[in-house]
Amino acid sequence: MWEDILLYVAVGFAAQMVDGAIGMAYGITSSTVLLSLGIAPATASACVHAAETFTTAVSGISHWKFGNIDWRLVRRLALPGAIGGGIGAYVLANVDGNVIKPYIAGYLVLMGLFILWKAISHEPKENSEPPKHVGPLGFFGGLVDSIGGGGWGPIVTTTLIGSGTTPRYAIGSVNLTEFFVTLTISATFLFTIGLELFPIIAGLLVGGVIAAPFAAYATKHLPDKVLMIIVGSVIVLLSLRTILISLH
Repeated sequence: MWEDILLYVAVGFAAQMVDGAIGMAYGITSSTVLLSLGIAPATASACVHAAETFTTAVSGISHWKFGNIDWRLVRRLALPGAIGGGIGAYVLANVDGNVIKPYIAGYLVLMGLFILWKAISHEPKENSEPPKHVGPLGFFGGLVDSIGGGGWGPIVTTTLIGSGTTPRYAIGSVNLTEFFVTLTISATFLFTIGLELFPIIAGLLVGGVIAAPFAAYATKHLPDKVLMIIVGSVIVLLSLRTILISLH
């Protein structure tokens, strides 16, 4: 029991270090590791989002206090993101985990490659045009976030910044909105498969809380590109391992 909790504390710590340092990939990192440990996709996503409900609440409040919120973006993202997350969670809860696991791992490989691409590509230029298609973007981000156990930050934040949104408003608004998305996903899982795996949820939550100040220190001293290359590489390697195991 305690050995299991300590293992998931380590996973939560590592995931929060990544997310706190580069502003994304908590869900992807946690889900990738849990899948590689043999956890079913629906269970992995449910546990990650249950823990993330608390971490996103703290993150959203912090961004609000520092004035990093564009409430127009929050209003346009929250409802579509929650709907997409709820639908994705319901679909995942009613599909055989062994069947869908290689597809989820394949999605995580793509997300890992996407993070690597963001690390080596040039920063997008800002423009004065307001972001378009925010509602569909939120719906898609919530959908893939629940099915893949992560992806809200990489998809929504990077798309908004690429469309010209001021980075701090994109990051702050997406972080705050993520609370509503993860809350909906967790509630859907609660009424479909339940959230009885307390050691995983508790471990991820405690590890994330412990890692928060260290992640802030890493953000100040380590280049974003280095951290993104590390997390992208780890996600790709672990996900490829999951695919190979599923094919046997």
